[in-house]
Amino acid sequence: MCLGVPGKIVEINNDEKWAIVEAMGIRNKIYTPLVEEELALGDYLMVHAGYAIGKLEKDEADETLRLLEEISKLSEAEE
Repeated sequence: MCLGVPGKIVEINNDEKWAIVEAMGIRNKIYTPLVEEELALGDYLMVHAGYAIGKLEKDEADETLRLLEEISKLSEAEE
């Protein structure tokens, strides 16, 4: 199973096709050549295996992150 995680762009280098995204308090450098839309600080990206695979609207990213946090809490409660 593959899992993409939404991340907010906090740093970007459009010339070299990479960005730093933040998700759930963690920052990662990801590569952006798969996303054809123009990217800017504050945009949200769906990230999988170190690559941005698409651009998201803020409300969609927020809802996905909320669901991932809920799943994480349920998993911790079962342990």
